[in-house]
Formats: sequence, structure tokens, C-alpha cells
Amino acid sequence: MAGSQETFGKKEREKKRLQKRKEKAQKKEARKANSGEGSGLDSMIAYVDEYGFATDTPPDPSNRVEIDVESIEIGIPRRSAEDEVDPIRNGKVSFFDSSKGFGFIIDNDTQEKYFTHVSGLIDEIVENDKVSFELEKGMRGMNAVKVKKI
Repeated sequence: MAGSQETFGKKEREKKRLQKRKEKAQKKEARKANSGEGSGLDSMIAYVDEYGFATDTPPDPSNRVEIDVESIEIGIPRRSAEDEVDPIRNGKVSFFDSSKGFGFIIDNDTQEKYFTHVSGLIDEIVENDKVSFELEKGMRGMNAVKVKKI
């Protein structure tokens, strides 16, 4: 005679599965009861105060500030003549290795060092020469190009 095909482990797993299903159904009923369905639009509205924080109270109309629509600028503001910067800078060659074809120039105004390559030279330069140059964005920062002796 054959015994039951259900082992103790199978029975326990089935009990756990039924218990989980029962708990899930209870949670679903609790959510339905507490959902407050039909409570209205007022419970869902959030307001933003003058500091940018979300609140549930509407703003006070007496604190309202009128904004001139003409003063709002969309896009990039126009440049004035004062904003124009001379692209040609002056500096001094602090280091230049002619065999390797590169060096550094110190800007007279900002005292920053800029890399320069032999391909960006107009005149031959050596160390301590006074030069004029323009800046160009390179792979590792700003590079001095169009370098001329003064």
C-alpha cells in the first residue's frame, strides 16, 4: 500500500502560501477602508509658498507681488560695449623647449600660465621674450595661440 504523497514539508509550504494570501487580502481591505476615496480635490492640492516649499495652505493674497512682464528676459541678454574683452593678451615666455616644440607663457594681467605649442606660433620665441597671444580652449585647458614677439 502506498502512503500519502504529501510530505510534511509540502504541507507546511501550502500552509504558508495560504497564510500569505490571507494577509494580502486583509491588507487590501484595509487600504480600501482607509483610502478616503471620494474625499475630493481639496485633499490632493498642494500650494507653493514664496520660499518654494510645498504646503497645504493656500497663499495669502495680501502678500502678492506684481511683476512687470516687460522686465522678464527670455534668452541670452544682449552684450554691451563694456562686455567686449580684447582677445589679444600680452605676456612673457617662462619656458620654451624648441627641440620638443612646446612651452609656457605667463599672462601679464592674471599671472596665469598657458601652454603653447610650436604649431600656434607666428614668430620664433625663446625664454623671457615678451609676446602677444590669443587663448583657445584645448584638451587640457586654455592654450596660447597666434603667439607673436613684441
